[in-house]
This record gives sequence, C-alpha cells and structure tokens, in this order.
Amino acid sequence: MRLSFHGADRSVTGSCHLIECAGKRILIDCGLHQGSRELDDENAEPFDFDAADIDYILLTHAHLDHCGRLPLLAKRGFRGEIITTAASRELVRLVLLDAAHLLEEEARRRERRSRPWATSRDQARPLYSTLDALNCLDRFGRIAVYGEPLQVAPGVQATFIDAGHILGSASIVIKLDEGGRSTSVLFSGDLGNAGRPLLRGPDAPPQVDVVVMETTYGDRLHKPLGPSIDELIGAIAETFRRGGNVVIPTFALERAQELLFVLSEAVKDGRLAPSLQIFLDSPMAISATEIFGRHPECLTAAAAELFRRGRDPFDLHGLHFSRETAESIAINTIRGGAIIMAGAGMCTGGRVRHHLQRNLGREQSSVVFVGYAAAGTLARRIIDGAREVIVLGEEIPVKARIYTINGFSAHADQAELLAWQRQTRARRTFLVHGEEGAMTRFAARLAATEVVMPESGQSFEL
Repeated sequence: MRLSFHGADRSVTGSCHLIECAGKRILIDCGLHQGSRELDDENAEPFDFDAADIDYILLTHAHLDHCGRLPLLAKRGFRGEIITTAASRELVRLVLLDAAHLLEEEARRRERRSRPWATSRDQARPLYSTLDALNCLDRFGRIAVYGEPLQVAPGVQATFIDAGHILGSASIVIKLDEGGRSTSVLFSGDLGNAGRPLLRGPDAPPQVDVVVMETTYGDRLHKPLGPSIDELIGAIAETFRRGGNVVIPTFALERAQELLFVLSEAVKDGRLAPSLQIFLDSPMAISATEIFGRHPECLTAAAAELFRRGRDPFDLHGLHFSRETAESIAINTIRGGAIIMAGAGMCTGGRVRHHLQRNLGREQSSVVFVGYAAAGTLARRIIDGAREVIVLGEEIPVKARIYTINGFSAHADQAELLAWQRQTRARRTFLVHGEEGAMTRFAARLAATEVVMPESGQSFEL
C-alpha cells in the first residue's frame, strides 16, 4: 500500500494524489495548476504516472484546481471510473465544458498574436478540447452518497462525508486492505468555513491512521461573516456615492450564490436600495445557481426549507443574468451604480477581465475580492498593491479602490483546520494544498502526529 503526491504539494492548486493498493491505482482528484504562465506549461507536461494505468478517480469536488485535468487524463489514455457525489457530477460538467471553451479561445488568441495569417487548420492546440471534456464525462460512473460506504474495488472502500466547501464537496475516508494488513486514510479535499448561510458546515471526521489535509488558510483566522457583510455593504454604498461600479471577481460555485443571498437579505432588511442593479455575468455561475435547488442534502436546514416552499433565496428585483456575450458587452455602457459579479475569482480568465479593463483605471469604481487568490494570478497582483497591471494585453493603471474581504472565504481558517485535524487522531498527517509559508506555520501548531510536507513525486509506504 503506497501513497504518492502529484500536485498541490507546497502550493495551492493542481491537487492530485495517488493510492496503490490490492493491485489497483486510485487517484484522488486531478486538478489544474493555476496562476503563472509557468504553471500553464506545467499542466501540459506528462503525468508522473501512466494515465492508462489509473483504475479509479475519487473526486472531492468540482473546483478547477481539483478536477481540471480530468479531460487531459482521459485524452492521454485513462479509461477507468470516476466516482463523486451527485451535486459534484452536475457541477463538474459545467466547469469542464467552460474550461475547455476558454482553453480553445486562448489557443486561438495566442495563434492570432503570433501568426495572424494562420488558418483554422494550423492553429495552436489547446491543452484539451470540448470534445476531450465530453469524452471525460463518459467516465463518470457510480454516485457517492454522504455517509454511505462504497466498495470501490476489492480491498478498497471509500466513504464520502460533507466537506462544507462548495455544493457537493466531500472529504473521503478510504479503508485499505492488502495482504492481511489494513489502514485508513482520510483526504480532506477543501474544507469549508462553518456557519455559512447556504451550505452545511463540514461533517466531523472519523478517527483514522493517516490524514491528507489542505492548509490554504493554515496561517490565519477569518474575519467573522457579520462584519464582512457590513464591509461589503459599506463598500457598495461608498462606491455608488462616488458614481462608480463595484466589480466583484466571483467564483461561480458557491461564492456567487452566497453573495446573491447576502445581497437579497440586505435589500429585504433595507440596508440596500430595492432599485439595486446587479449583473451576474457568468453563464457557469447562472447554471450553478439553478442547480442549488436540486441538492437539499448539501444545504442548511433554513436554505433547504426555502427551496422546499418554492421561495428563491437568490431572488432580487434588480438582478440580471448575463448569459450571452452581447449582454455582457452591454454592461460596459454603465458608468456607475452597478454591481458586476463575473468570473473568474482569481481573474485568470473569463468575463471579469473585460470589466476590470474598463473599471480598474477609474477612481470612482471599486474592485472587491471575496476569495483566495493564488500567487501569480492577476487577482493576487492587484491585492498585493500593483500600481499597473496587464489586462487582455493592455496596461491598466490601478486607480479603483481595492477591497479584500476574507470573511466570505469558502475555506476553513487555521482554528477550524486544527480542530478538524485533532478529531482525526491521525498518527501521520500529510499537509498539501497550501503555500509553503502557511503550511509551515500550520505544521508548527500540530501535536501528537507525525507531520509530513511532501514534495511533488514523493511516495510513502502506508
């Protein structure tokens, strides 16, 4: 029985871990590396293993840094079974088809810049295509149900428990048996921040021998949600007084829906005007919002009850869904008084870049970041105080007011991570999915466990 690491090792994206047991090879996640151009190149490199040798993939959730290389794996020979929850399965379809479309667009853009005379036949190839994504979706098989053990293969049993991170997200408990020996390994996936208005908090983990856990916010505590909502409403009001727009780079899964819920409640409470104009400029976020009502198993009792009674918790009089490109372009004519929520949250792609291009250079406008931004991303450069940034090939001065509100984070903070790890009573703890500094500070807080911070490609006997 062996465990090896092939992504998100002393970094925050590209989660990919491999278990070998009883003659089977099982991947836990296969995500994209996100951030710099160097990471884009890393995505295209060969896997550390033969894709055709992988028998199963257990997927923790639908974020791109956990599922984004699945089409590439299938393109390179994977013919096994992908197992995940019902909600994740629906969301993964949205995420992968959107990613493939953006990769194809980016390939065409690069080709036009480098060889404007190129025809469609000889254009640069994307990392994977829409057809590759569709072929990958054919590999999804059994659906995991929270709390119900699933026999993946002889000697391998998996139980998915709610991670409370996004809709359908899971931590995965794997019991392994080989040659008369048994052990248990728990993969945290991404753990949620408890006390959210829409999603349930993470389930309490069981006691296990080994835990592999994320450390995204292993070095800090989050601001409470209440003051974060106050700060968001204050930022909106102040921006509107200046006559500008509020641009919110938004993760399409969970963050967009939570913000809509918060804004809806603020209007009902009289804290924001009923005439508020909000644009959800993300086809993926719009579709994800529609999926929420189909999965009460992931929601808080209060949110599930709203859906059961036919009340839309995202209902806002001034909410506009912008699915079509023409609708997105039309938003650019609005100079002030609009909240523009657009993907992607780290500003690595998507429609938000067009809105940043038109609002970052305006002192009247604001950009509000409400989620994690990995090193090397456009979002991180803006948050870190860059005076100028390149957006869609244009150098833009950063004159808009920048807000960073971390109380909306969908990740557990240091205190929550520590409490979760202690409940596992694991004898060995592998730390992944975190920047090295945060990971090191988190490791210093752990006791009664052997702590390992694996490097990419390292392998360990279980």
